[in-house]
Amino acid sequence: MAESSEGSSVPERPAPQGLSRRRLFGAVGAGAVLAGAGAVVGRATADSGSSADHGDVVAFRGDHQAGISTPAQDRMHFVAFDVTTKSRDELIALLQTWTAMAERMTKGEEATEDGATGDGPYAPPSDTGEALDLAPSQLTLTIGFGPSLFDDRFGLAGKKPAALLDLPHFRADNLDPNRSGGDIAIQACANDPQVAVHAIRNLARVAFGTASVKWSQLGFGRTSSTSTAQATPRNLFGFKDGTANIKAEDPEVLNEHVWVDAADDQEWMAGGSFLVARRIRMLIEQWDRAVLKEQEAVIGRDKRSGAPLGGKDEFDELDLDSKVGHDFVIPADSHVRLASAQELGGIQILRRGYNFTEGSDGFGHLDAGLFFVAYCRNPVEQFVPMQQNLSRHDALNEYIQHVGSAVFACPGGLSNGSYWGSTLFT
Repeated sequence: MAESSEGSSVPERPAPQGLSRRRLFGAVGAGAVLAGAGAVVGRATADSGSSADHGDVVAFRGDHQAGISTPAQDRMHFVAFDVTTKSRDELIALLQTWTAMAERMTKGEEATEDGATGDGPYAPPSDTGEALDLAPSQLTLTIGFGPSLFDDRFGLAGKKPAALLDLPHFRADNLDPNRSGGDIAIQACANDPQVAVHAIRNLARVAFGTASVKWSQLGFGRTSSTSTAQATPRNLFGFKDGTANIKAEDPEVLNEHVWVDAADDQEWMAGGSFLVARRIRMLIEQWDRAVLKEQEAVIGRDKRSGAPLGGKDEFDELDLDSKVGHDFVIPADSHVRLASAQELGGIQILRRGYNFTEGSDGFGHLDAGLFFVAYCRNPVEQFVPMQQNLSRHDALNEYIQHVGSAVFACPGGLSNGSYWGSTLFT
């Protein structure tokens, strides 16, 4: 695994060998039920990735939180919580407990020291047990705080960053309030879906009485690369996605566009970033009836190679000036043009999204699409103008609909002895 600016990947223990009971169940497609978050995830065989993918540990502590510029893992489980307690001390205690559990789980350990045995046979185990014997799978856990947390409940109003605002309504948004917002978000990414689900399940479990799950989202098949060592993946429309994404190996670009500086606004956000989440429903059946030429014109790239129209290689520079007759080779309303740094005066964001599919909508249509996750230094100055441009002009809008939205402030990384949110609550 390539190193990220958030800390190196440290081999912790090898992936289990042989066909264990766990692997046998994976081979026959057994599902894992997430109690408390109301989601179901299927797992492919345990050999779906290399042993390095499943055995490596990503450092939990460092200058930045892991899970942002860390090379994107294959699976994701994202959850938003509403805080139900009115006690500042209880909230801090939960964040401290979460931190200890998260650090253990990213090492491939059980959520607590007592683990699956707990206090004996007549008490619930303190670890739910479905990740026993599984490798760490490069699990990362990333926390963020939503605008709603900075009300008058916990004395945080004076620490709210100016850029931490609910996103404005964009043209054609059809947002579901039950899939939007939240006081706190936790993003779990791993190369084994059961490892990610186990982490969120156990964090949600201990939050009872202090915070409750508002909504959650499972994702598979990353839709962006955050390292030059990774190939560009494809989204559910079949196109390579995130070719021009910011990479971990470019610290200058990360410092300019992703990491918050202490002088930007609130000092507690130094080394952190702002997370934007958008649940984007893809109108799969409508897209699948579009001819190839239409699909490529909408995206602005060749479907097979990923090259920009008029180019030969995926990583060719966008030529936004060339025309055939009166028409641009890369159409004026194409997605790649409207989202490009050239079109937006240099704006860039770090994309970290995932595909999702959740059955049908009851009318015979797939409920599937892109769970768009992005990190940026200032969402008001970066994401909002980008999305305004896309919502007004993007030909892709005929085939997608934004149905969920949220923004969170993710503080910087943890030093030894600190906990999630310690800079915010001191």
